[in-house]
Amino acid sequence: MLRNFLTVGGWTMLSRVLGLVRDQLLAAFMGAGALQDAYQVACRLPNMFRRLFGEGAFNAAFVPLFSSVLVTEGADEARHFARRTLGGMLAWLVFLCVLGECFMPAVLRAIAPGFLQSGERYALAVTLSRITFPYLVMICAAALLAGVLNGLHRFGMASAAYLAFNIVGIAAILGAACFSANVAIVAAWGVTLSGVVQLGLLMWACEKANFGLVPLWPRLTPRIRVLLRRMVPGLVGSGVGQINLTIDTIIGTLLPAGSVSLMYFADRINQLPLGVLGSAAGTTLLPVLTRHLAAGDHEGAHTAQNRSIEYVLLLTLPAVAGILVLADPIMVVLFGHGSFTEHDALLSAQSLRAYAIGLPAFVLVKVLSPAFFARGDTRTPVIIGIAILVANLLLNLAFMKPLAHVGPPLASSLAAGLNVASLAVILRVRAVLYVPRLLLVRMGLVCLAALGMACGVGAAMWEMPFPAHILPRLFWLGLMVSGGSVLYVVLLCLTGIMDFRQFVSILGRLKRGGRNKGA
Repeated sequence: MLRNFLTVGGWTMLSRVLGLVRDQLLAAFMGAGALQDAYQVACRLPNMFRRLFGEGAFNAAFVPLFSSVLVTEGADEARHFARRTLGGMLAWLVFLCVLGECFMPAVLRAIAPGFLQSGERYALAVTLSRITFPYLVMICAAALLAGVLNGLHRFGMASAAYLAFNIVGIAAILGAACFSANVAIVAAWGVTLSGVVQLGLLMWACEKANFGLVPLWPRLTPRIRVLLRRMVPGLVGSGVGQINLTIDTIIGTLLPAGSVSLMYFADRINQLPLGVLGSAAGTTLLPVLTRHLAAGDHEGAHTAQNRSIEYVLLLTLPAVAGILVLADPIMVVLFGHGSFTEHDALLSAQSLRAYAIGLPAFVLVKVLSPAFFARGDTRTPVIIGIAILVANLLLNLAFMKPLAHVGPPLASSLAAGLNVASLAVILRVRAVLYVPRLLLVRMGLVCLAALGMACGVGAAMWEMPFPAHILPRLFWLGLMVSGGSVLYVVLLCLTGIMDFRQFVSILGRLKRGGRNKGA
């Protein structure tokens, strides 16, 4: 399980790094203003549907069902089920895409009401949204193929294919800059083209795994009905995070121009640890839990759940501490260039700190949700999800005036805390979640190590002021991050959480795995 966790996490990390380069280019060429706001809203819509219909509720319902059919009835029956599902999904998505293209002006009035105050920004957002909306068809179909590959325990290609989004996006932005084209328009076309590339790569990977999937004509078979019963309620339950972000966007459009952009770039930094750890944990844990439960091994399911909790907190807590201390220099170094001024970067850093507060909760939701999905329960997350959506909306309305661009991120973080607390309490009452005292003690020591790291980095910042020029700033930030990482590992070893020889052994396995992968 650790190897699969690291495989998915490694590919996701590479994707996030490329995504960071893409975001730096977007910031440099479009800044933090009306143009950037319009582009980000245009990307929010297909990404929301991708998370809901692709990676969220669908994945949570499809992967356990597919894995169960594969184990109990064999590969041929599992392939037939996947093909029938793919045909139904494509029919539904194409219909949804046509509706979206026809009624995009009305859709934008709903999700970006603040844009109506500026006719130019609203018109541009409608144009860009119509360009990016077909992306949802390709990426949701790609999510199904990735789910099949995950069910076959081929996690590498399922994660690697998503690199195409950022590679194609970077090429589109640079191409637009070189030929003096409208960067927003070309970048929007790059989004849709990346969906075509990702879908093609995953189709090729399925063929290579001798599991080619040609869609079948949609039919409401008994198994498809089971899938829908599990999936439809989960649209709210597993999509709470994305819906909350969409609420943040709606509120952001009502704030001064540029607020959507400030929150977007802050969220992108927050998504580095969240995407890597949350995606890796959720992707690898769900099929593992499903296998243990199908075999009646409830003790194994408890162990896998607790191991995932320990892994993600071990890596998430220092990320939170580091972001809280280094938010200003991180945003200035990474984004304070070109049209995105240093003042914009400092404002965005305020949003980043608010997002970082909720980072452990965001990740733990990804770890706890599979405990429901693996048992076929999507109803409970729906009930919790509705309550969390209401709480997030109320918090947004309360914070938007006094806190401006900090309000929506803080509301999302507090809502995520309520979400994970609710999931944990219900799992504990059902005797599904059992956290031993030893794990609680270890996590307390991890908190102390993360706090010690933050204090150490803060002291180093006091002794070494932030330089004035870009190259010294890069070196300074790299020194702070690497020094903090080393200090954290040392503190883990001193507290007994990690043995130094064990740490060296893990690094050796990762290095050998990288060489084998390259061969």
